[in-house]
Amino acid sequence: MANDTNKFQAIISHCKEYGFIFPSSEIYDGLSAVYDYGQNGSELKKNIRDYWWKWMTQLHDNIVGIDAAIFMHPTTWKASGHVDNFSDPMIDNKDSKKRYRVDHLIEAFADTLPKEAGEAILQQMDQLLAKEDFAGLKKLIEDNKMKCSVSGTCNWTDVRQFNLMFSTEFGSVSGDEGENMVYLRPETAQGIFVNFLNVQKTGRMKIPFGIAQVGKAFRNEIVARQFIFRMREFEQMEMQFFIRPGTQKQWYEYWKEERMKWHLSLGISPEQYRFHDHVKLAHYADAACDIEYNFPIGFKEVEGIHSRTDFDLRNHQEFSKKKMQYFDAETDENGKPYGNYIPYVIETSIGLDRSVMMVLSEAYEEQDLSTAEKQDSRVLLKFPPKLAPVKLAILPLVKKDGLPEIARQLMDECRASFRCFYEEKDAIGKRYRRQDAIGTPFCVTIDHQTKEDGMVTIRYRDSMEQERILLKDVKELVEKAIQ
Repeated sequence: MANDTNKFQAIISHCKEYGFIFPSSEIYDGLSAVYDYGQNGSELKKNIRDYWWKWMTQLHDNIVGIDAAIFMHPTTWKASGHVDNFSDPMIDNKDSKKRYRVDHLIEAFADTLPKEAGEAILQQMDQLLAKEDFAGLKKLIEDNKMKCSVSGTCNWTDVRQFNLMFSTEFGSVSGDEGENMVYLRPETAQGIFVNFLNVQKTGRMKIPFGIAQVGKAFRNEIVARQFIFRMREFEQMEMQFFIRPGTQKQWYEYWKEERMKWHLSLGISPEQYRFHDHVKLAHYADAACDIEYNFPIGFKEVEGIHSRTDFDLRNHQEFSKKKMQYFDAETDENGKPYGNYIPYVIETSIGLDRSVMMVLSEAYEEQDLSTAEKQDSRVLLKFPPKLAPVKLAILPLVKKDGLPEIARQLMDECRASFRCFYEEKDAIGKRYRRQDAIGTPFCVTIDHQTKEDGMVTIRYRDSMEQERILLKDVKELVEKAIQ
């Protein structure tokens, strides 16, 4: 590719052309920052989700899963701090009507300055944000003549807070003064916290233990952009790990290492990842970091790991008037029982949609296959076989002479174990190229020789090498590759 921006745009185009991701409601000109997953994208997303779920719940003795409702009692979001704190300062350009998050506007401007001058601007911004001095933020923008990227003018509205939660009415009758107002959850974590005691008691769970969940969350982002990297409706894969107070540092380091193992198990090079430790912490955390992946648009957050202290359970205890305590019968080094306490929490939170984008970015490749005799190229998605939407393409060489019947029989044998694709149209070379483009790791061709010796040609996506193997060995070969 010519540059990273070109690669990013090529991935977006490829996703639409090959049934991975479409703009939502496209026949009505779409809906900003909302996307639909197509036939191949939904399979890829499911495979990543299943792989994470298996890693978290099946491979750990002390982690279980739940599926909490999207709608929750509105007091939940008071207790969590979202009603009061889940907002961003925004500003509009009066000429272009373009809306900006104030910190994004100032950071973009600072990037254009010499290093020391840019750092001074960012330091001023941080001080003003900490004091919630919106007038001062506007003055900073105007004094430095920060311009709108669309209109090129400095004609700005006042800075104001913008709450990111979507709200709706609950029930058949609208209430007075918002008494029937509920929110679409902005994160999945609170569904875990309010069910902490339900899971602990019914599962007879002992500290330390975790609760995992995959689910939709909704944020009315001021600026939603960069394809599926930042959307208003997205999916999270979260795990809250409940621990004894005072042990949070060791468990925080444990989960940083454990989560990086998961990322590297996807076959992605360690050089493509980095940790970014937070200096400015959220109100609930005493330590936090991001796992960042090197997307075509640069290093961006894929997963967050947070030491949340006892903030969430303590606040839910205060607002609900229900005890959120755990009785620990274990004893310390002096033989003294730990007794009752509110557990601390280590959180791992990974965006499923960002994970899809990460896997697509890593897998996408354009290859020039030209020779002296002819020009040739291909686009392929080099997915790990366990994540590929289709594991095996079954391709009878022609649509007659009993070859489709043999191919269909193989399809019936394999489809219960993994996803297969059957195609008998077009030249075999064109069919191979289509499978490369959706990331199918194996193609099997049934030809006339198959009827005589029970052998088929298997083609490997990445190398394009082909070999003859027994028809009866195809299923086992694929199953070993996707384990």
